[in-house]
Amino acid sequence: MKYRDLILGVLMAVIASVIGSFIFIKLFTGFDFVNGMLFYKSHGLLGKIITLGAILNLILFFILLKFNKDLMARGVILGMIVLTVVTLLI
Repeated sequence: MKYRDLILGVLMAVIASVIGSFIFIKLFTGFDFVNGMLFYKSHGLLGKIITLGAILNLILFFILLKFNKDLMARGVILGMIVLTVVTLLI
């Protein structure tokens, strides 16, 4: 039962990073999401876009702590570690 909250936190972190990347690409570039991701990947900047998108995870982490969802907050941290490894491999 507890591991469900941890996995949910990881999924929330990944989804928040995708949403943050989407918001960044839509607000600060002239691309749509898919073309923007392909453009930044071809120029070797995809890791930086994912990192900027992960700023929402910080907000999510503190919201979960505020509502005493400590295991989900740990899942967000674990999700950040997973995203870091993925960013390094890209």
